[in-house]
Amino acid sequence: MLHVTVIAVGKLKERFWAQACDEYLKRLKPYASVEVRELPDIDPAKAGGERKAVQQESQAILSAIPEGALVCLLDIDGKLATSEDLAGLLDECSLSGRSRICFAIGGSCGVSEEVRKAADRRISLGRITLPHNLARVVLLEQVYRAFKISRNEPYHK
Repeated sequence: MLHVTVIAVGKLKERFWAQACDEYLKRLKPYASVEVRELPDIDPAKAGGERKAVQQESQAILSAIPEGALVCLLDIDGKLATSEDLAGLLDECSLSGRSRICFAIGGSCGVSEEVRKAADRRISLGRITLPHNLARVVLLEQVYRAFKISRNEPYHK
């Protein structure tokens, strides 16, 4: 079974975001072991500036990456990915013998170059800017959709 880790900077403060994520996590149970690792977002004012906040968040991201995982960074400047592309990525991971894939969502100020370099793939969900809470929901839905596509199972289009 594939192990999927979602590393996300920031907590889901509103109940509706948490409920949406919980729904997709429930739907994903038959397909994969999915873990969400929430990391604290760092207040730039308390960290000594935006650059230092990004560095602290980025170090936390790097520390949270599971060993041996294929690392995919959600990045607005990354390669645009279709649902079918994500299905292919999950299939590729499984077929190559890798049992772990990790998706990282940085904080509102972005991530360091070190995180970009650590990523095996940089994926864009689109050229629009999404709130990080919504990006997490969209990612979980797309991972669920990707598993359905890979197994030729019906899912509403």
